[in-house]
Parts: sequence; structure tokens; C-alpha cells
Amino acid sequence: MHNMKYWWARPFYERSTQLFLGILFAALAVVTILHVALPEGHALYVSSYTVTLLGKYLCYALLAVAVDLVWGYLGILSLGHGAFFALGGYAMGMYLMRQIGDRGTYGDPVLPDFMVFLNWDSLPWYWWGFDMAWFAFAMVLLAPGLLALVFGFLAFRSRVTGVYLSIITQALTFALMLAFFRNEMGFGGNNGLTDFKNLLGFNLRTDATRFGLFIATGIALAIGYIVCRAIVGSKLGRVSIACRDAEARTRFLGYRVERVQLFVFVVSAMLAGVAGALYVPQVGIINPGEFSPIFSIEIVVWVALGGRATLYGAVIGAILVNYAKTVFTGVMPDAWLFALGGLFVLVTVFLPQGIAGLLRQRRKRSDDDESPTDAPAKEASA
Repeated sequence: MHNMKYWWARPFYERSTQLFLGILFAALAVVTILHVALPEGHALYVSSYTVTLLGKYLCYALLAVAVDLVWGYLGILSLGHGAFFALGGYAMGMYLMRQIGDRGTYGDPVLPDFMVFLNWDSLPWYWWGFDMAWFAFAMVLLAPGLLALVFGFLAFRSRVTGVYLSIITQALTFALMLAFFRNEMGFGGNNGLTDFKNLLGFNLRTDATRFGLFIATGIALAIGYIVCRAIVGSKLGRVSIACRDAEARTRFLGYRVERVQLFVFVVSAMLAGVAGALYVPQVGIINPGEFSPIFSIEIVVWVALGGRATLYGAVIGAILVNYAKTVFTGVMPDAWLFALGGLFVLVTVFLPQGIAGLLRQRRKRSDDDESPTDAPAKEASA
């Protein structure tokens, strides 16, 4: 019992976790003060639009942490995590659509507007239960988790690894994108799900609700980070790193590598689903474009820029890249994809360990510079 308690408490004793949580909660506090305490005309006032934009960045940061867990510590380059993100988003979107009721354009108390437009006469069976919050929130975890469980069981049992596994994950998200584009699937087709009204009784169009979602996303990022740090710092995390660096040798030592890979992969998919569920009410729409393979590749770029196998580096990369995307799509929208590709090439060549690696090198240099001056004091104390 003591070991289990220490296993969960271990992340809080790590300096990197303490620093990350301190910076995250300090940022949340600063945004709260600038948004709530200052008047709208003040130069430092943070508008509701900016709060929503920051909330979207935090959703992407949680998604990047989920990808870093499997890529950085397990060695699995997943190019399909956009699918888990989108499934969590659709689960939340279906709940939000059921909350509209008779306030939709066609006034049907049960069927969403797009089903009335397509002459559907009844609600599909897979929409049942989404009028209840607890069921919808459970599906946010179960939908991506079950997909990851089935896919991972088949892939890891067959010992598909490396670039082949990456291609299969990309094919998975591409197939789901094509399926969700079809109107017959009952998920809104090309337009997706939108025109949301309420979440748990709160009006999604008020500034207070948007601010509450921003705070909830920050807390979810903190919890997701702690869960990943707990996994990485445990025996399971050490076995995961062994699977990444020497899978054949780990199998020879008697470990069931496919079980380790499957567990970590499912946890990562669930975290991605939570990120998608928090993303949808803040953005106000979910459509099949979230399944796009390009989006999954972008996530990998975030992690590569921030630094693999650090978790906090993934957060840095996600926020920086998406902030740059917001700026550059307004200045030169046609050139953004070229800029993203060039950024990935530059990071691969000049920053192979990402921004986190650069920070570690600088800290190491500062420690080396301080060590000669500390040596006489240490000898005197000895």
C-alpha cells in the first residue's frame, strides 16, 4: 500500500513537475486576473476571444502530451492520434447536439437539424444515451479507448513496428475521415456538428462559460501531465523505455512487450479523447476535418519541436506552433503549410532534441561553469 501511494505521489517530488505545474497555474492565475479584474478598455485586459484561443492551445497541449507518451517513451510514432482526438470531440458534440432540443432551426425535440434536413425519421441507436451527461463523458473515454484497444491488440500482437505501424495508424485516421464525411453515418457529414447551446445547463455563448472551460482545460492538462509522469516514473515506464530502446532484448528477459505497449497506447488515446472533448465546446464545431492525416502529422511536429520524452517539451511545442499558426494564417494563409514543413526540417537538422534539449544543454553548461567555484567550498566543508 505504501508503494502504491509513493507511485502516485512520485511526480510531485520531481523538480520538472513542480516547475511545470507552477508555471501552468501561475499562467491560469494571471489570465484570470487580467480577464476578471480589469475593465475592457484596459491595455492589459484579456478578452473572451483570447481566453477561448488560449483554451484551444491548452487542448492541443494535452493532445501533444498524449502523443509524447507513446512516441517519446514507447517509441511508437503514431500518425493517427487525430482520430482519438476527433472521437472524443464527436462524443462531446453528440451530447451538445442533444441538449439543443426544440431550439434548433426545425424545432424537433429529438432529432438534430441535419437529420431533419436529410429526412431521418428516428434517432440512430448509437445516439441513444447522449442526452445524459454521464454517458457522454464516459464515451469520451471509451470511444477512443476501445478503438485503441482493438487496433493496438491486433497491431502489437502481430508485432508491427516502425514505419509500418506509423503508416497503419495514418491509414486508420484517413479511413475514419472518409467514413465520417458520409451523410449516411449520421454524424453531420461534411458540416459536422455545430450550433451548440448549453453544456451542463450553462450557456456556451456567455463569457463566464468560456472562461470556465478555459480553467477546466488547464486543470485537465495538469492532471494529464501528472498521470503521464506517474506512468513514466513507475516500473511500467522503465519497461516502456526498454521496449523503445531494445524490444527484442526486453522480450528475451520475459516481459510481455505487447501488453505494455497496449496499456500505454490506450491511456494515450483516452487523454487525446479528453482533449477533443474540451476542444469542441470552446471552438463550437466538430467536423471530419479533425480526422485529417495532416493534423496528426502536425501533432508530431509539435512534439518534435518541443522535445521528445520530456512531456513538458510537448506542451511548449504545441503552444508555440499553434500561436505561430494563428499569426501566420492571418498574415500569409497560403504559405503556412510550407512554413510548417520548413520548421520541421530545421528542427530535425539543428534541434534534434527540440527546445527541451536546448534548455537542458544550457542548464548543463551553467552547472559546469559553476562547478569550479563550488569545488573549494565543498573541499573545505569536507
